[in-house]
Amino acid sequence: MAVEREIKRKIDKFFTEWKLSENHLPLIVRGARQIGKTYSIRKFGASYKSFVEINFVDNPKFKDIFEGGYSTDEVIKRMSFRNPNFQFIPGETLIFFDELQEYPDCSTSLKFFAEDGRFDIICSGSMMGLNYKKISSNSVGYKTDVTMYSVDFEEFLWTRGYDEDFSEEIYSHLKEQKPFSENEFKILNDCFIEYAVLGGMPAVIKQFLQDGTFSNILPIQRQLVLDYEEDITKYADGLDKVKIKNIYRNIPIFLAQENKKFQITKVAKNARNRDYVGCADWLKDAGVVNLCYCLNDATLPLKGNYDSSKYKVYYHDTGLLIANLDEESSEDLRKNQNLGTYKGAIYENLIGQMLVTQGQELFYYKKENAQLEMDFFVRTSESLVPLEVKAKDGATISLNNLISSSSYPDVRFGIKLAHKNIGFNGKFYTIPYFCAFLLKRFLKEDFVIATK
Repeated sequence: MAVEREIKRKIDKFFTEWKLSENHLPLIVRGARQIGKTYSIRKFGASYKSFVEINFVDNPKFKDIFEGGYSTDEVIKRMSFRNPNFQFIPGETLIFFDELQEYPDCSTSLKFFAEDGRFDIICSGSMMGLNYKKISSNSVGYKTDVTMYSVDFEEFLWTRGYDEDFSEEIYSHLKEQKPFSENEFKILNDCFIEYAVLGGMPAVIKQFLQDGTFSNILPIQRQLVLDYEEDITKYADGLDKVKIKNIYRNIPIFLAQENKKFQITKVAKNARNRDYVGCADWLKDAGVVNLCYCLNDATLPLKGNYDSSKYKVYYHDTGLLIANLDEESSEDLRKNQNLGTYKGAIYENLIGQMLVTQGQELFYYKKENAQLEMDFFVRTSESLVPLEVKAKDGATISLNNLISSSSYPDVRFGIKLAHKNIGFNGKFYTIPYFCAFLLKRFLKEDFVIATK
């Protein structure tokens, strides 16, 4: 049996730096459900002499702590009345308001806590149903926001026993364009395939670390999918519930097709785009999916240069895609780590997930009536960078055309992500999938690429 390891998260370091920063504001941690927000905050709370947690779902009675006003003294007094065991030590207390989406009016108190300064405040809640516009308007200028994601690939490497120095070693290969040895490549690719099958949901990874096998993870993944559907039913308004579920349930069907563009007309009979306006955005705001918008043209800037009615929909965590595959594919994945016919969908979903985790927005390009399509676009300070995800080692016609054609002056070089070692042919970099978590850092380097 594999040795059980705690899942170290990057947000742990963020919390520590936040605590040490002078005059830090109340913190709101956003993110999808069951990605480890509450666990990480509780773990951080142990660094204080007093940790006070209020969950507005488990303890709705605490909603009345604001009935007498939002001043810090009044709120603390009412909290103490509700639970006399709470201790409030100035400078040594962290107050954690969990499931904030159940009582967004709580955010009004953040201004008073920030001005008072005696207690540290962290609020959290799933994005599912989180009335964030109201929260933002009630606490503008008096909060710090941070978005948390499911376990990323670097954090997964940590669970496999590798440390942060190992990431630096991987990056040195990328920066110096130094190919990995055959053994290094195999080890890292094996870890990447494990991650592709598992996804980054903590419950799934913990089960895998406990068992050392993939045997018991599918039921957990499928339960997570059902949990998200239940939240759609709970938080989505009116008839939108059905429409949002239609989109959510049909994601794997479109990702498995050659043209992965999401088409409403194929989701439900007689469905029209205008009837579904906002439904995909609802899922994105909830943190459940990542949307990749089609660029009007392969030019800079990226923002404002896309068609909001044309998009691809990816799960926020590839493990949820895995959970929706057919029984035979799921069994093959776990027994043989064979991605099979879904390889393209899984890799593309996963690369999209890795880009979003690095703070990138997702864009793709498809030129109508032409054989030119690109999976993703990122950028440097000066160049638009096409990023092709190759499930098979085939031709890179679109990538070469974008780089070579004078019609795309903003494109000076490209990146091909594949099951290949590091390389550069004068036009595009070939980068192994397992290096994708370092792309944002890599793109900050000073590239010496010949202009067209």
